[in-house]
Amino acid sequence: MNEIETKRISKFLSLILRHQPEIIGLKLDENGWADVEELIAKSAKRRTHFTMKELDEVVETNNKKRFAFNEDKTRIRASQGHSIDINLALETVQPPDFLYHGTAEANIHSIFETGIEKRTRQHVHLSTDKETATKVGMRHGKPMILTIRTGKMHQDGIAFFQSANGVWLTEFVDPKYISK
Repeated sequence: MNEIETKRISKFLSLILRHQPEIIGLKLDENGWADVEELIAKSAKRRTHFTMKELDEVVETNNKKRFAFNEDKTRIRASQGHSIDINLALETVQPPDFLYHGTAEANIHSIFETGIEKRTRQHVHLSTDKETATKVGMRHGKPMILTIRTGKMHQDGIAFFQSANGVWLTEFVDPKYISK
């Protein structure tokens, strides 16, 4: 499968598994899992055709590990980034002392006033390295990297989770924990 086709299927999966499963009539369970055979069949009815082998390739080669299979590869879900209400059943974990958040320069004033909000997503996403945060920020304009004092947040009782693909998640980041 070529890179263009892989990217097309990946974008389609992000839409269906993170935001709008109803587009193809797909049912996700409370933890965001979908039946793989149903996903393939219902996607084909919407003119997005792929085989199990191609789906496996998309999951395995996605550089951000956006999707995960269960152990026997009969179910699939997005690792994080949902705008629909699901429970990823993640355990709370202690974060490193500092994590990073990439955003556009245009958002800086608002963030320092009101904090980092999850908005339409279930969590705020934080990165372990500045390079990843920069890539995230570039999607929205001139990137700005914010350093988040996550160790202090954790000490103050704020919960953190880590998704299957290593993205750190929390509900909200108060401005008092943010620095440029």
